[in-house]
Amino acid sequence: MSKRINSKDVAREAGVSAATVSYVLNETKSVTISKETREKVLAAVQKLGYVPNQAAKTLGSSRIVGKSKSNLIGLVIPQTESGKELMFDNPFYGDFLSAVEYAARQEGFHLLVSGVNADQSYIDIAKNRSLDGIIILGMYPSEDNKEYKQIGIPTVLVDCYGTDHFFHSVRTDDRYGGYLATRHLIQHGHKRIAFVSGEVKESGVTDMRFLGYQDALREARIPYDPNLVFTGYVGYQYGIEAAAKIAQGNAGITAAFAAADIIAVGMIKGFRNLGLRVPEDISIIGFDDIYQAEICDPGLTTIRQNIKEKGNAVAKIIVSAAKNSTFPKTEIVIPLEIVERESVRNL
Repeated sequence: MSKRINSKDVAREAGVSAATVSYVLNETKSVTISKETREKVLAAVQKLGYVPNQAAKTLGSSRIVGKSKSNLIGLVIPQTESGKELMFDNPFYGDFLSAVEYAARQEGFHLLVSGVNADQSYIDIAKNRSLDGIIILGMYPSEDNKEYKQIGIPTVLVDCYGTDHFFHSVRTDDRYGGYLATRHLIQHGHKRIAFVSGEVKESGVTDMRFLGYQDALREARIPYDPNLVFTGYVGYQYGIEAAAKIAQGNAGITAAFAAADIIAVGMIKGFRNLGLRVPEDISIIGFDDIYQAEICDPGLTTIRQNIKEKGNAVAKIIVSAAKNSTFPKTEIVIPLEIVERESVRNL
């Protein structure tokens, strides 16, 4: 196996110190390097085929390979539900990440994925990495917004509400999606409709879907009943737990809107464990249209947000912004549609 070239090899080839190599590649402004020395270092880098560590402060290779300083895009997924492995509990994240990663890779960029604890600032991630751009999924309004504007890294917010138009934005109309799901159940004759979701936080995705649920009830003149709202966490196991609570509550519920497909799939399993059938005993509609929605039994009727299209749109924006500092602020709303399968019946 050939030896990996390092900065010391570059220093020897150029006849300078390793520190000088670091100053040149990091474009350290506090140290004056002559044009001749700088050219020696860059020539040695090219001759030896040296590739600096992507995690370093900067590549300095923008002038070597004609690209951005690191070719790294950070994707931050906040852990909004304490103690939950959010990226693994919900297949939505895998589908979304795959779409973003593939589209970014085609443009020569790599994705650095990081979870962030509920009490950790997103700014820490941005400052401690050499990022050309950052994608933040599901960020709630916070004081971080002001600091993000100051650090100047191109940022795309995904499924974020309550923020201003300083950042690029890609989302679905979650409130309208919640309305569509609930209206679909109402149109099939259901009036006692449960809302099942993860934690509902103001100006979050789940909150928007919850508001849409209430909009549809109000439009149909069906009284809102807080006893029909079940909140826990976004995961398959919580769907099983929620099904048990609904079955034991004897509240006359005939249908449920699960704010995420993975919860709905768990509910189908949970009701089956209790000897109840979907849709014969209770109808269920989900939200997302993940792969499991199609292969579960019965197939899940759901609100499709085109996850691949969303990922592609995010990648296109962040790559364009990373390459061009004057790229205009962009907001995209991905269309929604109902996908009818077998989990909803007429009363």
